Amino acid sequence: MSATEATPKKNHSRSAALFEEARHFIPGGVNSPVRAFRGVGGNPLFFQGGEGAWLIDEDNNRYIDYVGAWGPLILGHRHPDVIAALQAQLQLGLGYGASTEAEITIAKTICSLVPSIERVRLVTSGTEATMSAIRVARGFTRRDRIVKFEGCYHGHVDGLLVKAGSGALTLGEPDSLGVPKAYTDLTHVLPYNDIDALAALFEKHGREIACVIVEPVAGNMNLVPPVPGFLEAMRQVCTQYGAVLIFDEVMTGFRVALGGAQSHYQVTPDMTTLGKVIGGGLPVGAFGGRREIMEMVAPLGPVYQAGTLAGSPLAVAAGMAMLKAIQAPGFHEALSVRTQRLMKGLEERASAAGIPFTTHSVGGMFGCFFSTEDKITRFEQVMACNVEQFRKYFHLMLERGVYLAPSAFEAGFVGTAHGDAEIDLTLDAAEQAFAAL
Repeated sequence: MSATEATPKKNHSRSAALFEEARHFIPGGVNSPVRAFRGVGGNPLFFQGGEGAWLIDEDNNRYIDYVGAWGPLILGHRHPDVIAALQAQLQLGLGYGASTEAEITIAKTICSLVPSIERVRLVTSGTEATMSAIRVARGFTRRDRIVKFEGCYHGHVDGLLVKAGSGALTLGEPDSLGVPKAYTDLTHVLPYNDIDALAALFEKHGREIACVIVEPVAGNMNLVPPVPGFLEAMRQVCTQYGAVLIFDEVMTGFRVALGGAQSHYQVTPDMTTLGKVIGGGLPVGAFGGRREIMEMVAPLGPVYQAGTLAGSPLAVAAGMAMLKAIQAPGFHEALSVRTQRLMKGLEERASAAGIPFTTHSVGGMFGCFFSTEDKITRFEQVMACNVEQFRKYFHLMLERGVYLAPSAFEAGFVGTAHGDAEIDLTLDAAEQAFAAL
């Protein structure tokens, strides 16, 4: 099919009917806002299954999947090692509300792969991980103020829903009702990648700041890598003023490199939050860090944190299968090469069609911007991108069998199941989409 030929419209009737039914029982018809397609228009798709790099919707349409359950499916859908681990655990039980040897195994694995984590506590979500890490940092420092960066999303924690990225940006509501002003009064928000603003804030309030929390690679205002010196400056001021540096690696952990973004950029945080990958696609999270900080956590210390389903045997089994697979020699290098090939191909096809288009990638994560800027490094540049053009592009790609995140403010993900055939199909679809734009 040539770039100018019309693509047959896909049938989405069952998805539309399911969405209409869902709206009667679920707020907005979805259980997470970004699924609602509010950022791109139209009705959300409902999916029935996945296989390798592909998703199948309820109308039996197939799509090359670049969402990957928002990051954890590095190996693709239904990877045999992950399925086998789950089946083995199912024969033993779903959960016990008590400790298991497998929890020790995954904790040891995490600590060995991420040396900055000397002790780790498992939780059930990324939001729970960031919430708990901040509580521990406050307890450790006996301080209340925290620092975050605009466009970075750390879950729907009350004190962090201030200029948040991801779904909050998609909805056009960076702040949320229901959050007491007293919570956000203790949260300082700085421009991402602004070293001078960071230094100025610490000069004024440094001895009152408990922690700085940051996505070392911002993945919730599309994908924005740190500029040289930004993470290093953060490390320096936190050390100087006794604040705890928290890297939110819920998205980047084990995805941009085996040791996370901190190993990729060679900057060591005091605490790290993890999620997604360590559950192999099942609900999970973790927070960890220096021994003396983590010893503040109950039952050893005075900072309370608990979770009935923490360390779920199913999530741990799937997570260990995933963590074993990604330790294969050259795994992340190959993932990075695959992602770069996709980005280069998209840029070439956009350029040929005369479409202003910029990409970033780190490891298996990528970002695409409809922008005349050569490089996107700041929140205001992200917000200045042509969102309307992205909306059209999203639907043009969807009709051609490529499923992207339904928001101009979300990173994309490449996995090992994305082979040359899938990438070539994606680039062919993009050539047609850019021509249509």
